[in-house]
Amino acid sequence: MAKNFISNSQESTRMFKNDLLEALSKVHFLVPVFIFVPVILASTYIALFVKAIGILTYIEFFIVGLFVWTFVEYVMHRFVFHYVPKNKIGLRLHFIFHGVHHDYPSDAKRLVLPPSVSIPLATLFYFLFDAILPVNYVFGFFPGFILGYLFYDISHYAIHHFNFKGNIWKKIKQHHMLHHYQSPDKGYGVSSPLWDKIFRSDFEKK
Repeated sequence: MAKNFISNSQESTRMFKNDLLEALSKVHFLVPVFIFVPVILASTYIALFVKAIGILTYIEFFIVGLFVWTFVEYVMHRFVFHYVPKNKIGLRLHFIFHGVHHDYPSDAKRLVLPPSVSIPLATLFYFLFDAILPVNYVFGFFPGFILGYLFYDISHYAIHHFNFKGNIWKKIKQHHMLHHYQSPDKGYGVSSPLWDKIFRSDFEKK
């Protein structure tokens, strides 16, 4: 079977000649926590004390936000990150956004989304959900959605660098490792295999 990666080193391969772009492509795995936990707290405060949508409504939409994240995670990983264009520019963009992670899966600085990507994406999703949801309910939904994203990002780092003791975490890690080292066209769910089972992109049990 052909090797699906170039190196398992934790060191970063250089992607850009420009030093600023190179620096922006790397991020410590805790950076998303420092950026987005305040967003979760601020949204929760606005939901409960400014817009006063009610604690039960907040909890309901928070849970829905978490659930919607799992679907967005699956769709983005399968249809955006794993879409391989034919032209040279498209292939370069594919490598920058996701190909580099499959070539160097243990690169410690490229396992969570850099702020240059995560902040614009989060902003776009906020305005999308604000347009779709009833007035003010986005402040309950969005913190759940963002918590789902944080869980995905941090667990992705942990999957590649930690040895788990618990059975659930071992299964989550095994699922993602099979995606990297056996079948990159299966197992797109990182924090959960739920949508892989629903859309039949899970690994066949032997």
